[in-house]
Amino acid sequence: MSTPDFFRARLDQMIDLRHPLAVLATRLPWAAIEAALAPKLAHQPRPAKRVTGMDLAGAFDGEFGGGISPAGRPRLPVRLMVSLLYLKHSFNLSDEELVERWAENVQWQFFSGMDYYEPRPPCDPTQIGRFRRLLGEEGIEQLLKATIDCAVDIKAVKPAELERVIVDSTVQSKAIAHPVGSRLLEIARHKVVCAAKRVGIALKQTYAQEGKALRRKAGGYAHAKQFKRLRKTIKRQRTILGIVMREVQRKLDADHAAVAAGGAPAHEADNPKALADLATLMERAERIRTQQPKSKHKLYALHAPEVECISKGKARNPYEFGVKVSLAVTHRQGLMVGARSFPGNPYDGHVLSAQLEQTTNLLQDTGRAPQQVIVDLGYRGVDADNPGVQIIHRGKYKSLSEHDKRLLKRRQAIEPLIGHAKSDHTMDRCWLQGAIGDALHALSCAAGYNIRWLLRAIARLGLGGLFCAWWALLAQGLGLVTALPTSLTAPGSHRGLARAAAQSSARSGLAGVG
Repeated sequence: MSTPDFFRARLDQMIDLRHPLAVLATRLPWAAIEAALAPKLAHQPRPAKRVTGMDLAGAFDGEFGGGISPAGRPRLPVRLMVSLLYLKHSFNLSDEELVERWAENVQWQFFSGMDYYEPRPPCDPTQIGRFRRLLGEEGIEQLLKATIDCAVDIKAVKPAELERVIVDSTVQSKAIAHPVGSRLLEIARHKVVCAAKRVGIALKQTYAQEGKALRRKAGGYAHAKQFKRLRKTIKRQRTILGIVMREVQRKLDADHAAVAAGGAPAHEADNPKALADLATLMERAERIRTQQPKSKHKLYALHAPEVECISKGKARNPYEFGVKVSLAVTHRQGLMVGARSFPGNPYDGHVLSAQLEQTTNLLQDTGRAPQQVIVDLGYRGVDADNPGVQIIHRGKYKSLSEHDKRLLKRRQAIEPLIGHAKSDHTMDRCWLQGAIGDALHALSCAAGYNIRWLLRAIARLGLGGLFCAWWALLAQGLGLVTALPTSLTAPGSHRGLARAAAQSSARSGLAGVG
């Protein structure tokens, strides 16, 4: 509880409590979210360090530190950080835009659990990314699960509807440039040279000017469709990259030999991180230098080796570079009940069992589990891998019942939902690092989609309650009925979401009726 401030008005007195975001702030299970995330945010024990040295009292040798330290700045409230993640992917904002708009929007501050208006940003933008990494994939799944439980709690979706889902896969593109061969070779040469300088290796020649000129020539030859000259230029780029890498490797081998002989290395060896980064870059640069246009397992980005080239058969965009993401939505209402990334570009049918496992875990508090799955032809032949689940697709059309055929007609309903997840909730481009970043981004986008879905559902249910309450009060004022129906005042009814607003507006508008 916060201390009352005599000179400031509370947020609940400044905003319209009938706003869908204000209603959602009172409906989300914040206590359950904080309890589920508490183990992720607890201070971790640190091992003790053994220290040996000499001081005024003589020589000492012992262990110091260790255990759980309470030092450091206290963490920000969990609800505040969780609400920032929700708002970021609900309204398609960057971290910087999010904190700036939060300082100006009183509805967002009420949603974040604030009691009074705060004119300053809630945190530094970089803290949002650190909080997301701290939660991990399991923690972001808890945020998605909370939106599903909220939808069931406000009766926006019936629990029985969760047993029938539509599953489809899409590509979550990575934030990389188009993988042109000449560009990859030039970047590999530049990165290897920079990493060698950080270690302390002085190269005879870095080919900086020639590399820049070759990159420019390759772009001109490709634009003019002079492919013979283009191949000759790329060959020269491979040659100079190989020269640089062999020189670096020779000097590293000389250092290893000097250390083995008991001498001192010629270059800096006290920075193990720089040496590890150089070894990683050398390995990836060798892959880029030796890969051919039609070879498998190509490297498409030096900083993102997990990127795959995925073809979905689209005429406008034949190839997409990223990771495959599987989505599951309810058949009738379109609530997202599953989102999972699958590195390595597996076959669609092979990921269905893992997707249904995640959906079952997210629905465990509702007491339901998927019983029917409507999919496209990419999921054929996996009935044995998913026992207890009826898989409906067009390949079984002749053997389907009339009811199942009607269900199959709504399979295309997931396509516009995928489009909204990409255009409105940042799934079109992932800026997070590594395979874990792909997984976190897919789940965050699904949670943001569900928040917007809940806002629309609350507005829809609230308008229905407003109309019904207005009609009942009108009938009572005209003498048609003597008492309001109990369904309008039942606490558990979804029409109760706008009951107070409906009664106040109806009284002001119908005061003279009758």
